[in-house]
Amino acid sequence: MKFSIPQTLEDVAKIINCDYIGNAEFPVLGMNEIHVVQSGDIVFVDHPKYYDKALASAATIVLINKKVDCPEGKALLISNDPFRDFNILTQHFRPFVSAASTISDSAIIGENTIIQPNVFVGNNVIIGNDCVIHSNVSIYDNTVIGNNVTIHAGTVLGADAFYYKNRPEKFDKLLSGGNVVIEDNVDIGALCTIDKGVSASTRIGEGTKLDNQVHIGHDTVLGKRCLVASQVGISGCVIVEDQVTLWGQVGVKSDITIAKGTEIYAQSGLGHSTIENKVYFGSPAIEARAKFREMAYIKKLPEIIKKQK
Repeated sequence: MKFSIPQTLEDVAKIINCDYIGNAEFPVLGMNEIHVVQSGDIVFVDHPKYYDKALASAATIVLINKKVDCPEGKALLISNDPFRDFNILTQHFRPFVSAASTISDSAIIGENTIIQPNVFVGNNVIIGNDCVIHSNVSIYDNTVIGNNVTIHAGTVLGADAFYYKNRPEKFDKLLSGGNVVIEDNVDIGALCTIDKGVSASTRIGEGTKLDNQVHIGHDTVLGKRCLVASQVGISGCVIVEDQVTLWGQVGVKSDITIAKGTEIYAQSGLGHSTIENKVYFGSPAIEARAKFREMAYIKKLPEIIKKQK
């Protein structure tokens, strides 16, 4: 998430009432999670296990819960609770604004686009030309939809990320300041749910087709011309490269990459990154041919055991 107006290190420190290390005028351009940070961004870290990763990341401002040596060319924000303060910054720079109408006055809707009855279109939404949005679709704030997109009834674009910190007294929610981006020529079936990014964009690539009842987690990026069948669930922060096929009821773990041309057979559970143009099956999923051989061997076990008696 980039700020509409660049900030300084001192400006941000005042918002969250914390100390800082670095030049007071050090530029702060935005805030992001570690997997999408860029120069000028704030990243937060609250566990020693991830200190080095955060300090070495592309982020130039690190919101951290311990005073450490500041890497050259960077700045630190010293907080006793970086998770809480990241939420404060999200609320400050991307506050929730309640809707005043079913289709926001700030929404931009392209030529020849059809919006069926009972569709909700939130603040600052952009919808391109020649789209069809069927009834009871909810399009949350800041969503961007390209040209020639079809979205079927009951789909929700831009719900909050499923991201919580387990504190002793409760689960503490990380606020979502990102959005959803749907590129050109995408079809989205009925009752799909695509969560917005925590600080960046959840993206569906050009020409990709989603069947009914598909879930896409926060900050996941689907490539071009992917096919995703019914009841697939993809966790957050997954990279799905171009021309991937996921058949029905596939489940995908977070923070992995599904390589270009991968095909995953129905009811598989994928917990690791894949190799380009390979086919996978099973739970946990392995290469399909190996899985089929394994199944054949298992089928022969009763006969083998019988012979040994």
